[in-house]
Amino acid sequence: MKKIISITLLLALAVAVFAGCAGPKNASPTPTPSQNNGSDNGSGSAEGIVKLGLGQLVSIASSKNAEGDNGAVAQVDTIIAAVGFDKDGKVASVTIDNAQTRVNYDKEGNMTSDPSAELKTKVELGDDYGMKARSGIGKEWFEQIAELEKWMVGKTVDEIKGMKTKEVDAGHPAVPDDPELTSLVTISIQDYIAVVVEAWEKAVDVASAEKVGLGINVSIAKSKGADGENGPVAQVDTVMAATAITSDNKTAGTLIDNAQIKVTFDKAGQLTSDPAAELKTKVELGDAYGMKGNSGINKEWFEQIAELGSWMKGKTIDEIKNMKTKEVDAAHPAVPDDPDLTSLVTISVQDYIAAVSESFDRAK
Repeated sequence: MKKIISITLLLALAVAVFAGCAGPKNASPTPTPSQNNGSDNGSGSAEGIVKLGLGQLVSIASSKNAEGDNGAVAQVDTIIAAVGFDKDGKVASVTIDNAQTRVNYDKEGNMTSDPSAELKTKVELGDDYGMKARSGIGKEWFEQIAELEKWMVGKTVDEIKGMKTKEVDAGHPAVPDDPELTSLVTISIQDYIAVVVEAWEKAVDVASAEKVGLGINVSIAKSKGADGENGPVAQVDTVMAATAITSDNKTAGTLIDNAQIKVTFDKAGQLTSDPAAELKTKVELGDAYGMKGNSGINKEWFEQIAELGSWMKGKTIDEIKNMKTKEVDAAHPAVPDDPDLTSLVTISVQDYIAAVSESFDRAK
Protein backbone atom coordinates (compact mmCIF):
# COMPACT_ATOMS: atom_id res chain seq x y z
CA MET A 1 0.00 0.00 0.00
CA LYS A 2 2.83 2.39 0.88
CA LYS A 3 4.44 1.52 -2.44
CA ILE A 4 1.26 2.48 -4.35
CA ILE A 5 0.97 5.79 -2.47
CA SER A 6 4.62 6.63 -3.22
CA ILE A 7 4.18 6.02 -6.93
CA THR A 8 1.02 8.17 -6.98
CA LEU A 9 2.84 11.05 -5.28
CA LEU A 10 5.75 10.85 -7.70
CA LEU A 11 3.41 10.98 -10.70
CA ALA A 12 1.60 14.01 -9.30
CA LEU A 13 4.90 15.78 -8.68
CA ALA A 14 6.10 15.08 -12.24
CA VAL A 15 2.91 16.53 -13.73
CA ALA A 16 3.28 19.67 -11.61
CA VAL A 17 6.90 20.18 -12.64
CA PHE A 18 6.07 19.69 -16.34
CA ALA A 19 3.21 22.19 -16.12
CA GLY A 20 5.51 24.75 -14.50
CA CYS A 21 8.10 24.36 -17.27
CA ALA A 22 5.51 24.66 -20.04
CA GLY A 23 4.93 28.36 -19.31
CA PRO A 24 1.68 30.32 -19.65
CA LYS A 25 -1.06 28.70 -21.73
CA ASN A 26 -1.17 31.55 -24.31
CA ALA A 27 2.58 32.11 -24.68
CA SER A 28 3.84 32.09 -28.27
CA PRO A 29 6.48 29.52 -29.21
CA THR A 30 9.94 30.75 -30.10
CA PRO A 31 9.88 31.41 -33.84
CA THR A 32 12.11 29.46 -36.18
CA PRO A 33 14.16 31.44 -38.70
CA SER A 34 11.54 30.82 -41.39
CA GLN A 35 8.78 32.13 -39.10
CA ASN A 36 10.64 35.17 -37.81
CA ASN A 37 9.54 38.24 -39.77
CA GLY A 38 12.79 40.00 -38.92
CA SER A 39 15.08 37.17 -39.91
CA ASP A 40 17.96 37.48 -42.36
CA ASN A 41 17.18 35.83 -45.69
CA GLY A 42 20.57 36.51 -47.20
CA SER A 43 19.77 40.06 -48.28
CA GLY A 44 19.55 41.57 -44.82
CA SER A 45 15.74 41.58 -44.53
CA ALA A 46 12.71 39.35 -44.88
CA GLU A 47 11.43 41.53 -47.73
CA GLY A 48 14.42 40.72 -49.93
CA ILE A 49 15.38 43.24 -52.60
CA VAL A 50 13.12 46.29 -52.53
CA LYS A 51 15.19 48.80 -54.54
CA LEU A 52 16.92 48.45 -57.90
CA GLY A 53 19.71 50.71 -59.13
CA LEU A 54 21.76 51.10 -62.31
CA GLY A 55 24.95 53.15 -62.11
CA GLN A 56 27.43 53.95 -64.86
CA LEU A 57 30.53 56.00 -65.55
CA VAL A 58 31.92 56.70 -69.04
CA SER A 59 35.40 57.88 -70.01
CA ILE A 60 37.31 58.38 -73.26
CA ALA A 61 40.48 59.50 -71.46
CA SER A 62 42.53 56.56 -72.78
CA SER A 63 41.93 57.46 -76.45
CA LYS A 64 45.10 58.22 -78.43
CA ASN A 65 46.13 60.49 -81.29
CA ALA A 66 47.73 59.13 -84.44
CA GLU A 67 51.51 59.21 -84.10
CA GLY A 68 54.07 58.19 -86.68
CA ASP A 69 53.05 54.90 -88.23
CA ASN A 70 50.41 54.34 -85.55
CA GLY A 71 46.87 55.40 -86.28
CA ALA A 72 44.39 56.91 -83.85
CA VAL A 73 42.70 54.79 -81.18
CA ALA A 74 39.33 55.61 -79.69
CA GLN A 75 38.80 53.94 -76.32
CA VAL A 76 35.51 54.12 -74.45
CA ASP A 77 35.43 52.73 -70.92
CA THR A 78 31.88 52.23 -69.68
CA ILE A 79 31.79 51.01 -66.07
CA ILE A 80 28.40 49.69 -64.99
CA ALA A 81 26.83 48.41 -61.79
CA ALA A 82 23.46 46.72 -61.28
CA VAL A 83 22.59 46.73 -57.58
CA GLY A 84 19.73 45.43 -55.47
CA PHE A 85 19.18 46.95 -52.01
CA ASP A 86 17.21 45.62 -49.05
CA LYS A 87 14.84 47.62 -46.82
CA ASP A 88 17.75 48.75 -44.64
CA GLY A 89 19.62 50.20 -47.62
CA LYS A 90 22.19 47.41 -47.62
CA VAL A 91 23.53 45.83 -50.77
CA ALA A 92 21.80 42.50 -51.35
CA SER A 93 23.10 41.87 -54.87
CA VAL A 94 25.72 43.67 -56.93
CA THR A 95 27.25 43.06 -60.36
CA ILE A 96 29.98 45.34 -61.70
CA ASP A 97 31.50 45.22 -65.17
CA ASN A 98 33.55 47.35 -67.56
CA ALA A 99 32.97 47.52 -71.30
CA GLN A 100 36.43 48.65 -72.39
CA THR A 101 35.90 49.17 -76.12
CA ARG A 102 38.51 50.24 -78.65
CA VAL A 103 38.09 51.42 -82.24
CA ASN A 104 41.39 51.36 -84.14
CA TYR A 105 42.44 53.36 -87.21
CA ASP A 106 45.48 53.22 -89.45
CA LYS A 107 47.67 56.28 -90.14
CA GLU A 108 45.45 57.22 -93.10
CA GLY A 109 42.39 57.27 -90.89
CA ASN A 110 40.83 54.04 -92.16
CA MET A 111 39.07 51.94 -89.54
CA THR A 112 40.89 48.66 -88.89
CA SER A 113 38.51 47.31 -86.22
CA ASP A 114 35.74 44.99 -87.43
CA PRO A 115 32.46 46.96 -87.09
CA SER A 116 30.45 43.73 -86.88
CA ALA A 117 32.64 41.99 -84.30
CA GLU A 118 31.18 40.60 -81.08
CA LEU A 119 32.56 42.82 -78.35
CA LYS A 120 33.06 41.56 -74.81
CA THR A 121 33.27 43.19 -71.41
CA LYS A 122 36.10 42.51 -68.97
CA VAL A 123 33.99 39.93 -67.14
CA GLU A 124 33.06 38.22 -70.41
CA LEU A 125 36.70 38.15 -71.52
CA GLY A 126 37.61 36.21 -68.39
CA ASP A 127 41.18 34.94 -68.51
CA ASP A 128 41.59 36.43 -72.00
CA TYR A 129 41.72 39.92 -70.50
CA GLY A 130 45.28 39.07 -69.54
CA MET A 131 45.77 40.85 -66.22
CA LYS A 132 46.58 37.86 -64.01
CA ALA A 133 50.35 37.87 -64.55
CA ARG A 134 50.58 41.58 -63.65
CA SER A 135 48.25 41.59 -60.64
CA GLY A 136 50.80 40.52 -58.03
CA ILE A 137 48.27 38.09 -56.51
CA GLY A 138 47.69 35.84 -59.53
CA LYS A 139 44.06 36.91 -60.00
CA GLU A 140 42.32 38.06 -63.18
CA TRP A 141 40.12 41.17 -63.35
CA PHE A 142 36.89 39.19 -63.26
CA GLU A 143 38.08 37.34 -60.16
CA GLN A 144 39.07 40.53 -58.37
CA ILE A 145 35.81 42.33 -59.16
CA ALA A 146 33.91 39.30 -57.85
CA GLU A 147 35.81 39.58 -54.55
CA LEU A 148 34.98 43.29 -54.35
CA GLU A 149 31.29 42.49 -54.96
CA LYS A 150 31.30 39.89 -52.18
CA TRP A 151 32.80 42.45 -49.79
CA MET A 152 30.04 44.96 -50.65
CA VAL A 153 27.13 42.59 -49.94
CA GLY A 154 25.52 43.36 -46.58
CA LYS A 155 26.98 46.88 -46.41
CA THR A 156 25.37 50.28 -46.85
CA VAL A 157 26.65 52.71 -49.46
CA ASP A 158 28.18 54.84 -46.70
CA GLU A 159 30.10 51.81 -45.43
CA ILE A 160 31.28 51.06 -48.96
CA LYS A 161 32.37 54.68 -49.53
CA GLY A 162 34.22 54.51 -46.22
CA MET A 163 36.49 51.68 -47.34
CA LYS A 164 40.13 52.41 -46.51
CA THR A 165 42.30 52.64 -49.64
CA LYS A 166 45.90 53.44 -50.53
CA GLU A 167 47.66 54.95 -53.54
CA VAL A 168 50.06 52.48 -55.12
CA ASP A 169 50.99 54.62 -58.13
CA ALA A 170 49.43 57.18 -60.49
CA GLY A 171 47.48 54.44 -62.25
CA HIS A 172 46.28 52.91 -58.98
CA PRO A 173 45.20 55.78 -56.70
CA ALA A 174 42.68 53.80 -54.62
CA VAL A 175 43.62 50.18 -54.05
CA PRO A 176 41.80 48.51 -51.10
CA ASP A 177 43.65 48.75 -47.79
CA ASP A 178 41.02 46.72 -45.96
CA PRO A 179 42.43 43.50 -44.40
CA GLU A 180 39.59 41.50 -45.97
CA LEU A 181 40.63 42.58 -49.47
CA THR A 182 44.38 43.29 -49.54
CA SER A 183 45.22 39.75 -50.69
CA LEU A 184 42.26 39.57 -53.08
CA VAL A 185 42.02 42.91 -54.91
CA THR A 186 44.91 44.92 -56.38
CA ILE A 187 42.90 46.99 -58.89
CA SER A 188 42.04 50.61 -58.15
CA ILE A 189 38.40 50.68 -57.10
CA GLN A 190 37.35 54.36 -57.04
CA ASP A 191 35.27 54.08 -60.23
CA TYR A 192 33.58 50.87 -59.11
CA ILE A 193 32.53 52.46 -55.84
CA ALA A 194 31.29 55.51 -57.78
CA VAL A 195 28.90 53.45 -59.94
CA VAL A 196 27.50 51.64 -56.89
CA VAL A 197 26.91 55.02 -55.22
CA GLU A 198 25.11 56.25 -58.34
CA ALA A 199 23.01 53.07 -58.42
CA TRP A 200 21.87 53.87 -54.87
CA GLU A 201 21.15 57.51 -55.66
CA LYS A 202 19.05 56.58 -58.69
CA ALA A 203 17.44 53.45 -57.23
CA VAL A 204 13.74 52.80 -57.83
CA ASP A 205 11.32 50.78 -55.74
CA VAL A 206 10.57 47.23 -56.85
CA ALA A 207 8.26 44.54 -55.56
CA SER A 208 10.19 42.10 -53.37
CA ALA A 209 12.75 40.38 -55.57
CA GLU A 210 15.26 37.61 -55.01
CA LYS A 211 17.94 38.41 -57.58
CA VAL A 212 19.37 41.19 -59.70
CA GLY A 213 21.19 40.81 -63.01
CA LEU A 214 23.22 43.00 -65.35
CA GLY A 215 23.06 42.69 -69.14
CA ILE A 216 25.33 44.55 -71.58
CA ASN A 217 25.73 44.58 -75.33
CA VAL A 218 28.21 46.73 -77.23
CA SER A 219 28.38 47.84 -80.86
CA ILE A 220 30.80 49.93 -82.94
CA ALA A 221 28.80 49.41 -86.14
CA LYS A 222 28.18 53.14 -86.65
CA SER A 223 31.86 54.11 -86.48
CA LYS A 224 33.40 55.71 -89.58
CA GLY A 225 36.83 56.20 -91.07
CA ALA A 226 38.19 59.46 -92.44
CA ASP A 227 36.35 60.73 -95.51
CA GLY A 228 37.59 63.72 -97.49
CA GLU A 229 38.09 66.60 -95.12
CA ASN A 230 36.35 64.72 -92.30
CA GLY A 231 38.43 62.79 -89.81
CA PRO A 232 37.50 59.45 -88.21
CA VAL A 233 34.45 59.20 -85.96
CA ALA A 234 34.20 56.28 -83.55
CA GLN A 235 30.74 55.58 -82.14
CA VAL A 236 30.40 53.10 -79.31
CA ASP A 237 26.89 52.12 -78.24
CA THR A 238 26.84 50.36 -74.88
CA VAL A 239 23.35 49.15 -74.01
CA MET A 240 22.88 48.19 -70.36
CA ALA A 241 20.03 46.67 -68.37
CA ALA A 242 19.64 46.05 -64.64
CA THR A 243 16.77 43.70 -63.83
CA ALA A 244 15.27 42.65 -60.49
CA ILE A 245 13.76 39.16 -60.63
CA THR A 246 11.15 37.54 -58.38
CA SER A 247 11.19 34.01 -56.96
CA ASP A 248 8.96 32.84 -59.83
CA ASN A 249 11.35 34.32 -62.43
CA LYS A 250 9.27 37.34 -63.34
CA THR A 251 10.49 40.88 -63.80
CA ALA A 252 10.06 42.94 -60.63
CA GLY A 253 11.59 45.94 -62.37
CA THR A 254 14.15 46.77 -65.04
CA LEU A 255 16.26 49.83 -65.84
CA ILE A 256 17.62 50.20 -69.37
CA ASP A 257 20.04 52.79 -70.75
CA ASN A 258 22.42 53.38 -73.66
CA ALA A 259 25.77 55.13 -73.50
CA GLN A 260 26.02 56.32 -77.11
CA ILE A 261 29.49 57.85 -77.20
CA LYS A 262 31.24 59.47 -80.14
CA VAL A 263 35.01 60.01 -80.24
CA THR A 264 36.09 62.34 -83.05
CA PHE A 265 39.45 63.02 -84.71
CA ASP A 266 40.58 65.50 -87.33
CA LYS A 267 41.94 64.48 -90.72
CA ALA A 268 45.43 64.12 -89.23
CA GLY A 269 44.14 61.71 -86.59
CA GLN A 270 44.32 64.17 -83.70
CA LEU A 271 41.63 63.90 -81.06
CA THR A 272 39.00 66.65 -81.29
CA SER A 273 36.72 65.29 -78.54
CA ASP A 274 37.49 66.47 -75.01
CA PRO A 275 39.07 63.47 -73.22
CA ALA A 276 38.10 64.95 -69.84
CA ALA A 277 34.47 65.71 -70.72
CA GLU A 278 31.60 64.46 -68.58
CA LEU A 279 29.80 61.99 -70.83
CA LYS A 280 26.10 61.24 -70.46
CA THR A 281 23.88 58.34 -71.39
CA LYS A 282 20.62 58.74 -73.31
CA VAL A 283 18.62 58.68 -70.07
CA GLU A 284 20.89 61.31 -68.50
CA LEU A 285 20.62 63.52 -71.58
CA GLY A 286 16.84 63.59 -71.20
CA ASP A 287 15.24 66.12 -73.55
CA ALA A 288 18.69 67.16 -74.77
CA TYR A 289 18.99 63.90 -76.70
CA GLY A 290 16.63 65.51 -79.21
CA MET A 291 14.52 62.60 -80.46
CA LYS A 292 11.08 63.86 -79.49
CA GLY A 293 10.39 65.74 -82.72
CA ASN A 294 11.26 62.69 -84.84
CA SER A 295 9.49 60.01 -82.80
CA GLY A 296 6.02 60.38 -84.30
CA ILE A 297 4.48 60.18 -80.82
CA ASN A 298 6.20 63.24 -79.32
CA LYS A 299 8.12 61.21 -76.73
CA GLU A 300 11.84 61.43 -75.95
CA TRP A 301 14.08 58.36 -75.79
CA PHE A 302 14.16 58.31 -71.98
CA GLU A 303 10.35 58.40 -71.90
CA GLN A 304 10.03 55.57 -74.39
CA ILE A 305 12.56 53.33 -72.65
CA ALA A 306 10.70 53.89 -69.37
CA GLU A 307 7.47 52.73 -71.04
CA LEU A 308 9.24 49.63 -72.34
CA GLY A 309 10.52 48.87 -68.83
CA SER A 310 7.02 49.29 -67.39
CA TRP A 311 5.64 46.85 -69.98
CA MET A 312 8.23 44.25 -68.95
CA LYS A 313 7.23 44.36 -65.28
CA GLY A 314 5.52 41.15 -64.16
CA LYS A 315 6.59 39.22 -67.25
CA THR A 316 8.97 36.29 -67.66
CA ILE A 317 11.92 36.62 -69.99
CA ASP A 318 10.23 34.31 -72.50
CA GLU A 319 7.20 36.59 -72.58
CA ILE A 320 9.48 39.58 -73.11
CA LYS A 321 11.44 37.90 -75.91
CA ASN A 322 8.18 36.89 -77.58
CA MET A 323 6.95 40.48 -77.88
CA LYS A 324 5.41 41.03 -81.30
CA THR A 325 7.45 43.54 -83.35
CA LYS A 326 7.47 44.98 -86.86
CA GLU A 327 10.10 46.34 -89.22
CA VAL A 328 9.51 50.00 -89.97
CA ASP A 329 12.72 50.55 -91.97
CA ALA A 330 16.31 49.32 -92.06
CA ALA A 331 17.17 51.38 -88.96
CA HIS A 332 14.06 50.19 -87.09
CA PRO A 333 13.82 46.41 -87.61
CA ALA A 334 11.98 45.59 -84.38
CA VAL A 335 9.52 48.27 -83.27
CA PRO A 336 6.87 47.04 -80.80
CA ASP A 337 3.66 45.81 -82.43
CA ASP A 338 1.99 45.10 -79.10
CA PRO A 339 -1.24 47.11 -78.55
CA ASP A 340 0.01 48.15 -75.10
CA LEU A 341 3.08 49.80 -76.64
CA THR A 342 2.30 51.00 -80.17
CA SER A 343 1.34 54.49 -78.99
CA LEU A 344 4.19 54.67 -76.47
CA VAL A 345 7.32 53.23 -78.09
CA THR A 346 8.58 53.84 -81.63
CA ILE A 347 12.24 52.90 -81.08
CA SER A 348 13.59 49.53 -82.22
CA VAL A 349 13.85 47.29 -79.16
CA GLN A 350 15.94 44.27 -80.18
CA ASP A 351 19.10 45.41 -78.37
CA TYR A 352 17.21 46.32 -75.20
CA ILE A 353 15.47 42.95 -75.07
CA ALA A 354 18.83 41.23 -75.62
CA ALA A 355 20.36 43.14 -72.68
CA VAL A 356 17.42 42.24 -70.42
CA SER A 357 17.72 38.61 -71.49
CA GLU A 358 21.40 38.62 -70.50
CA SER A 359 20.53 40.22 -67.18
CA PHE A 360 18.31 37.21 -66.44
CA ASP A 361 21.15 34.86 -67.37
CA ARG A 362 23.61 36.65 -65.07
CA ALA A 363 21.26 37.28 -62.15
CA LYS A 364 22.42 36.56 -58.62
